[in-house]
Amino acid sequence: MGRTLGFVGLIIVVGIGGYLSMNQTAQITPVGSNPKTTINVTAVQNDLLAMANAERRYWATNAKYASLDELRRSGDVPIPSRQDYTYSADASDNAFTIVATYSGADPHAPKRISVDQTLVITTN
Repeated sequence: MGRTLGFVGLIIVVGIGGYLSMNQTAQITPVGSNPKTTINVTAVQNDLLAMANAERRYWATNAKYASLDELRRSGDVPIPSRQDYTYSADASDNAFTIVATYSGADPHAPKRISVDQTLVITTN
């Protein structure tokens, strides 16, 4: 009897863990998206964070933020090239926003992912 209750308890814990894991994955990308979309969105978010950290390093040495072309020329960060995504930046002396815009056919992929000087990623 004790082993049966232990097994039932194990099944319940695994079920709850699976449910929580699925909910966390759904928060990363829209519901119904496929694994390829999740991988691409995660890669773009990592690219944005790398570029944002490069902006912060540039600001530490130059007291202003830079355009993506300036970052590329300084060699601080290579601007990645991802299929269906284009990167752009709006930089001033005190703030910046880097945007990845999606132009592919996947209806579940976010159309716009951005990051600013606070390193907060926003998905639209």
